Amino acid sequence: MSSLEEFARYPKTGRFLAGRVRSALSAAERERMEALVAETEVLEHGRRVIARGQTSDHSTMLIEGFMLRTLVADNRRHAVSFHVPGDFVDLHCFALQRLDHNIDCVGQVKVGYVPHDAIVQVMRDDPQLARLFWFSTLLDAAMHREWIMKLEQLTAPRRIAHIFAEIWQRLEMVGLAQSDGFDTPLTQIDLADMCGATAIHVNRAIAELRKTGIADFRRGRVVVSDRDRLEEFGDFNPSYLYADEAPAAEFSQRRA
Repeated sequence: MSSLEEFARYPKTGRFLAGRVRSALSAAERERMEALVAETEVLEHGRRVIARGQTSDHSTMLIEGFMLRTLVADNRRHAVSFHVPGDFVDLHCFALQRLDHNIDCVGQVKVGYVPHDAIVQVMRDDPQLARLFWFSTLLDAAMHREWIMKLEQLTAPRRIAHIFAEIWQRLEMVGLAQSDGFDTPLTQIDLADMCGATAIHVNRAIAELRKTGIADFRRGRVVVSDRDRLEEFGDFNPSYLYADEAPAAEFSQRRA
């Protein structure tokens, strides 16, 4: 089954772990995954799906759009990661009961809600799918570690280049990128929150990327003429995204 057929057959969860270990899921497990979504909802820009400290009886699958994980300190928002379609954005809430951060919509989004009672049943009855849920949460941790390091290492222009390279890679994995870049509802203010800079610094950094021909960001679209150059400038190594589906066979061999 091609990626497009996969997304069409499973419109709510077809992008979950796409480009990673999704092929480890059997047809029955894909059907079960799709059935886990009890309700879908379209949310507008700026909507806070769940706030820091809030408890919830469900977790959220991002079906369409972008989301940010954020923290607020000293009246300033800090974005600590972002989400693209196919991400289980608050699966942590299943184990922790409450989050230590916020989940915010960027642009209009479509989400699917998975009751925690249904996840309990998965943990009990389907260890393969449960392992892939665990894999999903570990991916979040891997990406967060990379962000911490890059925030410390890189200048603002290079941080933004790294963010662009990661977004491009992750959208490509779920079939939503183009050969010369990608569309995104992120604004310069969002980018400032993501790379720990002011809006003024981000404006200057984007101007530098444009002037040097590394990337152009205008009207919700990032255009890149030389991907290798972007990734080199942003010191981007995609290994932390686990984009290779090679581990899928190993996951399959671990079936109970």
